[in-house]
Amino acid sequence: MLLRHTPAEPAVDREALTINPAKTCQPIGAMYAALGIHNCMPHSHGSQGCCSYHRSMLTRHYKEPVMAATSCFTEGASVFGGQANLLEALGNIFTVYNPDVVAVHTTCLSETIGDDLKQMTAKAIDSGKVPAGKTVLLANTPSYVGSHVTGFSTMVKGIVEGLAVSTTAHKLDVINLIPGYVEPSDMEEVKRLAAALGVKTITFPDTSNVLNGPMTGKFRMYPGGGVTVAELRAAGDSRATVALGPLASSAAAQALALKCHVPCEILELPIGLTATDKFIDTLRRVAGVSVPDSINRERGQLLDVMTDMHQYTYGKKVALAGDPDQLVALVDFLVTMDMQPIHIVSGTPGKKTLERMRPSLDKLGRPVNVKIPSDLYQLHQWIKQEPVDLIIGGTHCKYIARDEDTPLLRFGFPIVDRIGHQYFPTVGYKGGLRLLEKILGLVMDRQDRDAPEERFELVM
Repeated sequence: MLLRHTPAEPAVDREALTINPAKTCQPIGAMYAALGIHNCMPHSHGSQGCCSYHRSMLTRHYKEPVMAATSCFTEGASVFGGQANLLEALGNIFTVYNPDVVAVHTTCLSETIGDDLKQMTAKAIDSGKVPAGKTVLLANTPSYVGSHVTGFSTMVKGIVEGLAVSTTAHKLDVINLIPGYVEPSDMEEVKRLAAALGVKTITFPDTSNVLNGPMTGKFRMYPGGGVTVAELRAAGDSRATVALGPLASSAAAQALALKCHVPCEILELPIGLTATDKFIDTLRRVAGVSVPDSINRERGQLLDVMTDMHQYTYGKKVALAGDPDQLVALVDFLVTMDMQPIHIVSGTPGKKTLERMRPSLDKLGRPVNVKIPSDLYQLHQWIKQEPVDLIIGGTHCKYIARDEDTPLLRFGFPIVDRIGHQYFPTVGYKGGLRLLEKILGLVMDRQDRDAPEERFELVM
């Protein structure tokens, strides 16, 4: 197979070379965040090829058409700058497609030549390219640093800086939710849990009903979902902000606190039992509400399955590749089920990621391989040195899983060879139950496959 040449022992200690990266580039995350605004057109300030790649990657992952515009750099713009291209693009976009918002992000090329988005946008407004009442948001997202997660974070911060305002000294009885770099289904689940608590929220960005909407038989340039401009402006008057996933959401939450004096609480993604407990308790406390029986029932169901099926999860070794925010919550969930996450990599830089997962890893009482940032080549080498029972990661991990004959749970971004992630959440108690069911399915399928005739049981 493709990766069978991977040696178990590294020939050199790699620092400046990435092989099979466990990430993708910043503009993809920025484009994804922009799609979570109602009537918003993402705009890629760079070459047409960059925009096409970013759109196609999101389309393959979500199985939905992704609309975006581009400045269409050619040799001239690459040498003399892309201001003329951006001004013409903004004029065309507002005239032809009539969005409420154009969310501009840069690419490698426009960043390398030093294009100043703020100056260019100001000139576009002064020259009448941006109609009255319309908004242009900005995010600097060169692909040669960071990853899709940092691009997402930068665009969400740009949303706050470009739209949120404080209009009253008296804060409204509303809580801002910044859901982090998660699936549309997860954003929907976060809103559902808040509604079950009786908490009024403004969730941004919100890609639910944008990248997981129904088939209606009619094309819509801007699907019905997404947070509205009016809601984003009102976010500055909210009582508090609850940000999920420190790497993806803290920059926006802190920018809103600085700009509009909205206090913020930054939590881990609510994946699994304890992280969801923390999320629910934080919402309860900041909103001053009580937890209803319906949510306690969902928690009890997850706990019941964790207890009933403990013999199948106990001691199972797991290798993980993904985004730091997801990895921290996943590690905690796996350790809670007495599984052993022993090989962990992420392509996204995050200096505090290991520190965040250390309390969970310390409970294992054994050495664990963690390298952030790193790549899937490193993960494969570790798996060859110490095999695992399960791999959790995106579609690119399927080559390692096939070579090592190890079950793969597809999780994170991108997933381009399966369906369901955009429709079924993995956050909250319901999401944790689904995640656990998928883990158990893979582990028990492997037990059935490998069982000798005399131990192949009907009831496991």
